[in-house]
Amino acid sequence: MTITMYGIPNCDTIKKARTWLEGHGVDYAFHNYREQGLEAARLDAWVESLGWEVLLNKSSATFRALSDADKQGLDAAKAKALMLANPTMVKRPVLDLGDRLLVGFKADAYAAALEKA
Repeated sequence: MTITMYGIPNCDTIKKARTWLEGHGVDYAFHNYREQGLEAARLDAWVESLGWEVLLNKSSATFRALSDADKQGLDAAKAKALMLANPTMVKRPVLDLGDRLLVGFKADAYAAALEKA
């Protein structure tokens, strides 16, 4: 099974998740949104699986800096457009385990998910 973590390397939550994975001997690939971008098809699949509400990080500095007009009337299409234009608005990390996705980092959720893998 190939595990891929999506995010940006300087994010504190990403750092905690990476430290946890490495401390538990879990091999993974890291996909840096800033360098590698975020493909529309991948985001579409994530939104289909999880819902845009789970993925859009409304507490991110990037989201908070948006105009009020950009923040209003959010729906799946508008949220996807915002996240594609600014991948740092995607809640981090997104951990792709192949058969399922985890969003955010909680040690117990990682332990439970990887125990099943």
